[in-house]
Amino acid sequence: MDNPDNLGQATREKLKQTIARIERLEAEKAELAADIREVYAEAKSFGFDTKTLRKVVTLRKMEAHERAEQEALLELYMGAVDE
Repeated sequence: MDNPDNLGQATREKLKQTIARIERLEAEKAELAADIREVYAEAKSFGFDTKTLRKVVTLRKMEAHERAEQEALLELYMGAVDE
């Protein structure tokens, strides 16, 4: 399998298509990342704290029970170190 000649034509074509698809998706991902950075920069210009916005976005991605668990752990840990 180390030799490209051992691959059949159909396999080679499928490999090329797969790589091209990954490359397209990577390019789209880079564009989206740039768009997201732009939105955060815009939010910052309105006076929003971008660090907090990122945290809110992260928390909203979580299931309610996961978020409650994270908040409970944070409260527990903070209580332990504040004493």
